Amino acid sequence: MVEELVAVGVTLGSLGAVYAMAAARVIKQYERGVVLRLGKLQSTVRGPGFTMIVPMVDRLHRVNMQIVTMPVPAQDGITRDNVTVRVDAVIYFKVMDAAEAVVEVEDYRFAVSQMAQTSLRSIIGKSNLDDLLSNREKLNQGLELMIDSPAIGWGVQIDRVEIKDVSLPETMKRSMARQAEADRERRARVINADAELQASKKLAEAAHEMSEEPAALQLRLLQTVVAVAAEKNSTLVLPFPVELLRFLERAQQAVPQQPQGNHAEPGKPSISGAEGAEVGELDPSAGSRSGQD
Repeated sequence: MVEELVAVGVTLGSLGAVYAMAAARVIKQYERGVVLRLGKLQSTVRGPGFTMIVPMVDRLHRVNMQIVTMPVPAQDGITRDNVTVRVDAVIYFKVMDAAEAVVEVEDYRFAVSQMAQTSLRSIIGKSNLDDLLSNREKLNQGLELMIDSPAIGWGVQIDRVEIKDVSLPETMKRSMARQAEADRERRARVINADAELQASKKLAEAAHEMSEEPAALQLRLLQTVVAVAAEKNSTLVLPFPVELLRFLERAQQAVPQQPQGNHAEPGKPSISGAEGAEVGELDPSAGSRSGQD
């Protein structure tokens, strides 16, 4: 009798050990356990640590609560300004409600991936090429809102969406390179023209100062000669400014002209030297003739 009781005790202990092994579950810190008892969702979500379920009755689903990094495959699309591009992105999301993630959607990872691809193609068609290249922050926010709206009902929260790369056709790359080169050349020409304008203003001011002081022009001429002579050339080019010629011309006009001959008084006829000699020779004869008469 005692042996039978011992055998029954051992049997019950073995069954209890097997039951405990079958019912024992360990949930990790970053996981949550959702229990379906006979297909019905239990209201209590199991937290991390040791927990027990009913074998053959309960089914435990572990849901990862960590942030998931999921790459979005590259999508081909045409922008609003009719440019063919290929864009890929990356999405960061995490599960906020483990029960909804198990019950509301069959596979929340696959659902988020498909929604991300669809939203990425939609955002490409609504944007211009310049926005894809330079205004990505605004596009990332719009893409996040488009994905987050249906994901909330799945117990999933979208943390961030980033556009990784935008691939352009080779012809478009060459066109953009030519455009950038032309813009750089235009800016260089504007800068050169601005420099010429400033230099011309300074030269005009210098010319105005030199026009008031002619000696300044001579000093500048001597400085130019010194600068040319420093090159140690056998030929010396000496500039002769036009202002110096004008200065000499004004100086010549300022000197008064000397008279070249006898000038008659006003109202009297002028007599040259030869005519005066002839008159002096005729006067004696004229006097002798009058005496004889």
